[in-house]
Amino acid sequence: MRVAIAGAGAVGRSIAQELLENGHEVLLIDKNPRSIKVEAVPRAEWLLADACEIASLDDAGLERCHVVVAASGDDKVNLVVSLLAKTEYGVPRVVARINHPKNEWLFNESWGVDVAVSTPRLLSALVEEAVSVGDLVRLMTFRQGEANLVELTLPEDAPLAGQLVGSVTWPRDTALVAILREGRVLVPSPDDTLEAGDELMFVASQDVEDELGDLLSAH
Repeated sequence: MRVAIAGAGAVGRSIAQELLENGHEVLLIDKNPRSIKVEAVPRAEWLLADACEIASLDDAGLERCHVVVAASGDDKVNLVVSLLAKTEYGVPRVVARINHPKNEWLFNESWGVDVAVSTPRLLSALVEEAVSVGDLVRLMTFRQGEANLVELTLPEDAPLAGQLVGSVTWPRDTALVAILREGRVLVPSPDDTLEAGDELMFVASQDVEDELGDLLSAH
């Protein structure tokens, strides 16, 4: 998979390193010469250019990219890059970084954003996830599909503890995508048994979250 990352700061370089280790092709784009640190991520391609300009994105060959990540520290730049990637180059997947929570409402399909990642919101969600048992915690929003990645740690007295995954009638537009148990990641099958203490990861539409929380909670 070919991925272009607009913004070669610490965040962009870290994303690039992870993707390269997972076998993907990565292009880093930044207009600031001080951000072009080839020695930091030597296996990536580098382009000194303004990612908000069509000519730069033509040079980057954005039409050949499967994913674009708008990872700069400027929300205006990330929105423009997202919009151009989606509307001008038809990039299938656009992921954008939100730097300021007040701008979160802008990062949606109207601006070409498929997945918006808000660092403050994500940190807040992870804190909740660490201390919450029996409460549904929203970790991430997938804007285009109006679906969320949510997590719940199954409490000891949960009614579903001991039941088979396949025997549960989940709410509509809900998918159990992973079970975290004793340091392992399990891909759930219908024959797996839910256990107290399991961290359950779901992708679910926003309007069924309350129903899902009620089903999983002990109350």
